[in-house]
Amino acid sequence: MIEIKNVTKKFDKLTALKEVSATIEEGHVFGLIGTNGAGKSTLMRSICGVYRPDEGEVLVDGEPVYENPAAKAKLFYISDDQYFFPNGTPMDMVRYYQTIYPQFHTERFASLMEILKLDSKRKINTFSKGMRKQLSVMLGISAGTKYLLCDETFDGLDPVIRQAIKRLFIKAIAEHGLTPIIAYQTIRELEDICEHVGLLHAGGILFSKDLDDMKLGMFKLQCVLRSQEQINTIAARFPILKQEQRGMLTTLTLRGEAKDITGLQLELNPVFWELLPLTLEEIFISEMEVKGYDFEKLYQ
Repeated sequence: MIEIKNVTKKFDKLTALKEVSATIEEGHVFGLIGTNGAGKSTLMRSICGVYRPDEGEVLVDGEPVYENPAAKAKLFYISDDQYFFPNGTPMDMVRYYQTIYPQFHTERFASLMEILKLDSKRKINTFSKGMRKQLSVMLGISAGTKYLLCDETFDGLDPVIRQAIKRLFIKAIAEHGLTPIIAYQTIRELEDICEHVGLLHAGGILFSKDLDDMKLGMFKLQCVLRSQEQINTIAARFPILKQEQRGMLTTLTLRGEAKDITGLQLELNPVFWELLPLTLEEIFISEMEVKGYDFEKLYQ
């Protein structure tokens, strides 16, 4: 488990992180969402011990990570611009990482390279940006660490490769107990893989929640009602987080049990009634609006 406790990090007058706290459980994919400048990279570097927090601390399995080789050995960090040896090949990088990570799985690396059809003997400086991203992921999965930190790893990858890497993450979690922590700008890209997400804005985590808990008891109701009184009846039974009106169609984001909402349908006998689950982005928007933030302005 990784524990981030009230971490603050400043660079001169700039506060990159402000009293950030979060817990990352083992064996799950943790998604860190935030725009450019939100503090994602600073937080990732603080987690892996590159930066020392000005306040607070980061614990990896109960141990402080900064200047602690034993704790750092459990982490593999893939930065947005991963470093490779000049004129080096993937196998040169394997030999290098074997000196740092004694549990590096060479056979696993070879298998992954074959799956993604990358040449382990080709010079890396001839790889495209997307190919270098793939190589970084292969090295990270093969390193034998408990935690894999990925900073904008999906950036520059085509949709097919992104899905392939997601499947490799899931396989590594199931077979090797890997815990990926993925920092990315958009919510949509992580919805199908993350089990826990944190929203980072202006150096602070606005909230960190389990996706199942976030989705529990929250729905989008699209309906055509017979009168305003029927909307009042719905509002009296269920907390309405958001209401939109387009012509005769009313769209409500509300909390409640599906069976109870469906039961109200039978009572009201509306012209049209459709109950839908919310996407992760819609849940985030609802949570942000409840906290008083304008989500659209937040991500401009």
